[in-house]
Amino acid sequence: MMVTIKDIAALTKVSPATVSRVLNNDRTITVLEETRDRILQAAKDLGYKTILERRVKQHKEAGKEKSNVGILLCQTVEEELSDPYFLSIRQGVEEELLNLGVSSTSMFRLNETGSNPLTQGFDGLIVIGRISEAALKTVSDHIENVVYINHSPDDRRYDSVVIDFVASTKLALQHLLDQGYKRIGYIGGLEKEHLNNRKIVIEDKRLTTFEEVLKEKGVFHANYIFVGEYTMSQGYELMKKALQKNDYPEAFFIASDPMAIGALKALQEANLTVPDDVAIVSFDDIEMAKFASTPLTTIKVHTKEMGRTGVKLLMDRFNGRKIPLKVFVPTELVIRESSASGK
Repeated sequence: MMVTIKDIAALTKVSPATVSRVLNNDRTITVLEETRDRILQAAKDLGYKTILERRVKQHKEAGKEKSNVGILLCQTVEEELSDPYFLSIRQGVEEELLNLGVSSTSMFRLNETGSNPLTQGFDGLIVIGRISEAALKTVSDHIENVVYINHSPDDRRYDSVVIDFVASTKLALQHLLDQGYKRIGYIGGLEKEHLNNRKIVIEDKRLTTFEEVLKEKGVFHANYIFVGEYTMSQGYELMKKALQKNDYPEAFFIASDPMAIGALKALQEANLTVPDDVAIVSFDDIEMAKFASTPLTTIKVHTKEMGRTGVKLLMDRFNGRKIPLKVFVPTELVIRESSASGK
């Protein structure tokens, strides 16, 4: 027989509402420590489990029963090493799987799978990165439970964990506009999918939002856009290219922290100071961002939490949920020295 809050209330002679708040660790409630201890001891003696404890137990049991989980990475080894964004997501996935007792996992990279579907008896698959419809069919046609992280190919069919790139980019640009900057440049890379030695360029919402917002404000300059690869060296080269213009931008939105760190090096070599000569707002908030030569103002993406959430969605599927869910993990603007002065 399941023990209820009413059972504990009857035993301790305390109201059910008080018992519930104590057991759920509500520190706003005013209650004597003696009463709190009596409630906790009664719950332990009766074997009561809170809803959270029961859910954790269900997830762990589901993880043990459905323990063959595949992790598909849409980035090459080189891409993951040059930009810690996706590496951090993967670490979040692996940490949560370990926390839930799921030890039977297999990891694949999309560019290494060839034309062979991943049908090796997986109970579930976690896909990290962007993937086209054609690649999707080679991966998940025969796997029932698939969760996508940083991409949502079909909201009606699959679970996904994403961030709002549009809102995040608007947040970064509004910060620069509020500082009084009007000549704002963009440095970014091309988002790609790798499959069978082919690279498919996918729309980058950071760039399209950059164009849309600045056109609305009447301060868009097409010649202020510089796009290459998402690497530190490309950030360096693209900034050097931008500085060759007589009227180079007074501020930049740079679509990744590694690119921004490369850009800082180019500015330093040109004897330009940040933010007095050129301001920068970047994207990701990797650990290096706060230790850069000029600490970076950046959009913080909770990448590890994205990975952990993806695993939780998969466990929830194992527990029987049928309706697909799309979870937006919020971002935030972290203001540091690279944009602090304004015009």
